[in-house]
Amino acid sequence: MADLNPMEQLVVNAMKELGATKDTTIKTADDIMKKCNRPKGLVNNTLTSLVQKGVIKRVAREKASGYFLLQA
Repeated sequence: MADLNPMEQLVVNAMKELGATKDTTIKTADDIMKKCNRPKGLVNNTLTSLVQKGVIKRVAREKASGYFLLQA
């Protein structure tokens, strides 16, 4: 995971601390945003980037999508 920028690394670390490491412990963008203490738009853009890189997986749900790490 050396090709991550500082914001992506911050989000990955926050997800690890929140325990979002498997599909049964997914976290929403709001959960991650609160942990990172960064603006929601920035966190959402970073989550999208991480999904494209294959670092995390997005799970569509009824209310809010959830995310979890693929490489914990």
